[in-house]
Amino acid sequence: MRVVIVGSGGHALVVADILAASPDAVPLGFIDREPRPGAAEDLGLPLLGSEEDLPAIPHDAVVVAIGDNRVRMAVADRLVAGGETLASAIHPSAVISPTASIGPGCVVCAGVVVGPGATVGRNSILNTGCTVDHHCALGEHVHIAPGVNLAGGVTVGHGAFVGIGASVIPGVTIGEWAVVGAGAAVIRDVGAGRSVVGVPARERT
Repeated sequence: MRVVIVGSGGHALVVADILAASPDAVPLGFIDREPRPGAAEDLGLPLLGSEEDLPAIPHDAVVVAIGDNRVRMAVADRLVAGGETLASAIHPSAVISPTASIGPGCVVCAGVVVGPGATVGRNSILNTGCTVDHHCALGEHVHIAPGVNLAGGVTVGHGAFVGIGASVIPGVTIGEWAVVGAGAAVIRDVGAGRSVVGVPARERT
């Protein structure tokens, strides 16, 4: 599968590495409206242009490699509306239960573990070394940062962000577009749009 990477930041470099390690994908290069300086050299792939150039680039699918959840959602929705296919980038070292479900357009980084019965919505990021235990339910456009541990039966709403190294106990619900701070220990539900930090996690004021 010939894949174009959308974005040119650090996350795009991660996605390029994942695709290069995959036996089923060929990363062609990346597109960006405003590529950062030196991006092509860092990625080892060519800059192919912007979104407007996609129709002229022979390819099979795209991966939206943008860390910000709202921006990633907007770009993915725009591309799908224009007829693009979202591919998932899954690192070969990730351990995903055969009974888990990963939606289209997801990025699953090195060392990730996804347990049985878990579901991950489209265009989400499971970052390096995070664990998503059995029967977790993650919405669309979610970002689970490196080293996060989600215990069994955790629900994460659309667009939520769980920061690096956070832990969430079994059965907790994190609402849509909520933010969990780095290193937080979440022991109770987090409301939609709320931000929590600390051990135990409390709402940020």
